[in-house]
Amino acid sequence: MAEQAEMTGQVQEVLDKLRPFLLRDGGDCELVDVEDGIVKLRLLGACGSCPSSTITLKAGIERALLEEVPGVVEVEQVF
Repeated sequence: MAEQAEMTGQVQEVLDKLRPFLLRDGGDCELVDVEDGIVKLRLLGACGSCPSSTITLKAGIERALLEEVPGVVEVEQVF
């Protein structure tokens, strides 16, 4: 349980670093859950309806989380 809470905290820290870039384009993201190394995010604002949101999620957010948070294996978008 402590491991899960620590990973969730680390994920939130990375998201907080990325948030200004999302906000600049009128979007944001919300951490929904972290389970078994899978980070579940909800894209908000402009990011929720942007045709490039999958690229933002996979090439931007997922890449940063894989590099910076040990144990993260994938990022999934939830609606």
